Amino acid sequence: MARVRDRTEDFKEAVRVAALSHGYTEAQLAALMSSFIIRKQSPKSPFTNAAIKTLESIRELERFIVKHRRDYVDLHRTTEQERDSIEHEVGVFVKACKEQIDILKNRIHEEEKNGSGKTWLGTKDESSRLDLIAHQHGVVLILSEHLHSVTAQFDRLRSMRFQDAINRRMPRKKIQKRPEIKPAEPSKSNLVLQSDVSKIVEQEVSTAPMRVQEQLLDDETKALQVELTSLLDAVQETETKMIEMSALNHLMSTHVLQQAQQIQYLYDQAVEATNNVERGNKELSQAIQRNSSSRTFLLLFFFVLTFSVLFLDWYNN
Repeated sequence: MARVRDRTEDFKEAVRVAALSHGYTEAQLAALMSSFIIRKQSPKSPFTNAAIKTLESIRELERFIVKHRRDYVDLHRTTEQERDSIEHEVGVFVKACKEQIDILKNRIHEEEKNGSGKTWLGTKDESSRLDLIAHQHGVVLILSEHLHSVTAQFDRLRSMRFQDAINRRMPRKKIQKRPEIKPAEPSKSNLVLQSDVSKIVEQEVSTAPMRVQEQLLDDETKALQVELTSLLDAVQETETKMIEMSALNHLMSTHVLQQAQQIQYLYDQAVEATNNVERGNKELSQAIQRNSSSRTFLLLFFFVLTFSVLFLDWYNN
């Protein structure tokens, strides 16, 4: 078996000699070799710079949510005004990121209509331009999904806040029962005189109607308290349902926004597929026309050739 020998150094020496023979100096040769090792980055397109800026904004939004997560959820760390401020800042972040994504979408549509966008790897092929546009659509879709995942995290935190608000607004109520007033037992002391006993009996007889009225008032007060308690429970239940409806409305709007983006993407793909089908039909019709014309030409050619052969045969005879 032949022994393998490394000829890399010989190849480098041969390249160096050839470069020197073509007029390269040692400094130029060193700079050229270093440029092969450490390549310079090609300038980025405006679309790429805008996409990177949008991605940095979304990551900054995610860091902001992670930083203020405990402050937003924990009731003992911040006040309601501070939590509302955090929610407002997150809303401003989300709105700015969505506007940047919309700008990228509009730029893609303008380049697609005008055909002025750069092609893939600097080529001038139409298919390369379509590949670049598809790549840009994919970048926008990835940014939209990343933004939606970040907003979904904040939606979970918001639902936890709503649940805490619901739990705080539904305290446990217990109707405190007033202690029943028991009639005082008659004194059994043998030291009370008969006259004092008669006076006590007369006082009890005179206060009996007042006790009946007090009992009626207590019953009416208890009934009114029960009615007010039931009314308060109904009001709090209505308030709880309103809070739940607002939370569900926000979640539904988020899902509707996501579905709208997906529907828009599917619509664009369907339009592109329709254009491709129309272009294919045109190509097929042109191919059919070429086929029919070539068939006619072949028939005419064979007819002329046959007639020429017959004429030559007649002429020779």
